Formats: sequence, C-alpha cells, structure tokens
Amino acid sequence: MHADDTLRPSGPWTALRGPVARSGPARTARPRPAAGRGGGAGRGGPGGPGPGRGSLLGGLRQLHRRAKRAWDRPLTAYYLVMGGSLLITVLGLVMVYSASQIKALQNGLPPTFFFRKQLLAAAIGAVMLLLAARMPVRLLRVFAYPALAGSLFLLCLVQVPGIGETINGNTNWISLGGPFQLQPSEFAKLALVLWGADLLARKQSKKLLTQWKHLLVPLVPVTFVLLGLIMLGGDMGTTVVLTTVLLGLLWVAGAPTRLFAGVFGVTAVLAVLFIKTSANRMSRLACIGATDPGNHDQCWQAVHGIYALANGGWFGAGLGASVEKWGELPEPHTDFIFAITGEELGLAGTLSVLALFAALGYAGIRVAGRTEDPFVRYAAGGVTTWITAQAVVNIGAVLGLLPIAGVPLPLFSYGGSALLPTMFAIGLLIAFARDEPGARAALAMRQPGVRWKTMRRRVKKRPSGER
Repeated sequence: MHADDTLRPSGPWTALRGPVARSGPARTARPRPAAGRGGGAGRGGPGGPGPGRGSLLGGLRQLHRRAKRAWDRPLTAYYLVMGGSLLITVLGLVMVYSASQIKALQNGLPPTFFFRKQLLAAAIGAVMLLLAARMPVRLLRVFAYPALAGSLFLLCLVQVPGIGETINGNTNWISLGGPFQLQPSEFAKLALVLWGADLLARKQSKKLLTQWKHLLVPLVPVTFVLLGLIMLGGDMGTTVVLTTVLLGLLWVAGAPTRLFAGVFGVTAVLAVLFIKTSANRMSRLACIGATDPGNHDQCWQAVHGIYALANGGWFGAGLGASVEKWGELPEPHTDFIFAITGEELGLAGTLSVLALFAALGYAGIRVAGRTEDPFVRYAAGGVTTWITAQAVVNIGAVLGLLPIAGVPLPLFSYGGSALLPTMFAIGLLIAFARDEPGARAALAMRQPGVRWKTMRRRVKKRPSGER
C-alpha cells in the first residue's frame, strides 16, 4: 500500500472528496444530500437563502408556467367569453332583484316587478345570443346594413312628438305599450359595430385603407349622424360610448397616429362644447370626487354612491341589507347598481365584478388579435371596445372618478334595451372565439366518437393468428 493511502478516509464519501485509491476496488459515488437537510452552504445551509425560499420560488415559477400554458390554450378565449358573460348576467339578475325591491314598492308595484322584466329580457337575450353564436359571418355582414338603417330610422322616430318618450330629462325612448319601452340608441351601438366592421373589411380587401380618406369616409360622417340624433335626445353617456367605438374601430384598422389624434381632437372639442352649453352637464362635471352633496344637493347621487361603497367594507353588509337603496340613492338598480353591489357584497364582490369584465375584455382582444378574417377582427375589436368602455364609464361614475353619464353597466344593470343588443354582441364573440383554427380543432376532438375513431386509425393491424 502506498504511504499516502493510509491518510485517505475509506467509506462512501471517498469518490466525492478526492481521487480513488490507487489499489483496491473502485467505489461508487453517492449523490450529495438535498439542500437544507444537512450542513454545508447549500440552499438550507448558512450561506443559502433559507430552507423554504427556494421551494417557494420554484413553486411560483411552476405556477407561472402552468398559468401561461392555460392562457395559451386554443379554447381559453371561448371559455372566458362564455363563463364571464354568464356569471355577470346571473350576478346582475341577483343584484337587480335585491336593489329594485324598494323602488318597486315606492312606485306601488310588486317587489319583483323589475326583476321579472329583467328575467324576461335575459331569456330573450339568451335566444339572441345562441342565434348570434350560430349565425354565419356572411349573414352577419348582410345584416349590418339593414341594422344601421333601422337604427337611424328609430332614432329619427324618437324625435317625433307623441312617439318619443322623455325620462329624467332625456328623450331617447319609444313606448311599446304597457310597461315596455325601447331605447334605439342601445341598438345603434350594435349596428355601428357590424356596419363599421363590414365597411372596413371591404376596403381592406381592396387595399384602400392606406388612404386616409377611405379610413374616414363614410365611417366618421355616419357615426356623427348617429351621435347628433342621440344628442338631440340629451343622452351624453351613449354619445361617449359610441365615440369610443368609433375610435376603437379606427385603432384596430391601423389608422395613423396623426389621423387618430385628429378624430379624437375633433370629438373632444365637440364634447367640451356640448358640456359648456348645458348647466346639467356642468353640474355633473363639478361632482367628480365630491364628498358633500353641495348646494341644492346637486351631488347627492354621486356622494351617496360613495357612501354605499363605504358601508360595504371588505365583505359587505349582506345580500338585501343595503341601506342606500331605501330612497337615499337614486337609480339603485340601473346606473348605480355597482354601488349597491359594493354595499351588500363588499370589496370582494366589486373586485369579482371587475375581474369578470377584465377577463371578458382580455378574451375579446385575444379573439381580435388571432383571427385572420378582417371582418371578425374589426367586429371583435368593436364589441370589446363597446363593453369595456361602457363598464369603465359606469364604474368610474360610481367611484367618483368620472362624471355621471347615465349609462348602465353592461349585462348587469336593469334595462332590457341595453341587455338585448349586448347579449347578441356576446354571442358574436363566442362565435368568433369558436372559429379560431386551434379552437375548431379542439372542439372537433370533443365530439362524440371522434377521439375513438382517431385512436382506432392509429392502431396497427395485427397479423392473422396473433393474439
């Protein structure tokens, strides 16, 4: 034996700590102990980040990878649109029932009056949603022009004395007899989206969108006609939403920055002009961030909306336990239903509603970004802009960040005229999300018998006599 061999330790750690002995059988190295279980400067040792930090970071990375894979799945947008819209509608029905009972009793009506009307509108809207989800794109494009013409005709009809009906100072309704009314400006949003998408798609197929005049004409003039007819009735909120839809269509069409800024500047100047010439609109603008009702209680609604949110706290006072709906907060089941939601369901409830709208907006953007059909891209972008912009205007007014515009929360607030076209638009998003190439293949694999037949084709035929 070599003299140095007597100083080397023998045992399982020999292969890890130094060269093997010059004589004798070779020893197999054992793996190093896991970090944190023994001494040393591993992850759990004195020089490491701690016994649980490494595993926590690894778990977060793995969770991030799983979430990314889930977002990238072909059916993600399809499920987000279906699930998000369904949850918003169902929760809206619950909150309409809770927020409208006192209002109905004050008007001498049964407590379920507004809820039953909203439930009927939701049932009709569900049929329209299914119809839109199954309607071919070619038929939608044919339907766009009659929808626009019908909206223009109804908006003109609203201004005819004896036909148009005035509510809260705005003349935007047509009475259908009994308790039913129609608000044509709500259907004008859907008509503008479909017609604008078809117009831009036709011009793109002819490669005309590179010229600024084809981007603006006739899209901008027709939109301004719609805005003018709506403003004759005094509905500033719907005008803002329609203007946002126009800007969204131009943005998706790839309008140059200077052209986009020009259209935005013209609309902003017109908006300032309309606000300056109306004392009612100026008072609403003055109520942004108000914490006191002010002189003559001009900020009463805005302030009591904040009171309702403050009363809710983290988890709310409980479903049906709102105090502000007892005559203190005007329009608790329509424009300010989000405030009642915050009071009864708390911050948790309002954040859930915001998360559902955010998921719906993300799904719409994803559908518009992944499709290869120009009409689908413009229509999906227009619908997404419409719903998200209207939600921002409504919620911003309740939070005191924007002036009260008098627009309902999409799929959530009371109002059949607003619910029906919105559910039809959701049906369009569902159809567009399902028609993505990856989504089509994934849905086809889930048809009964498809996977079994595919697997049978992959099995090789055994020779005769083999078991």
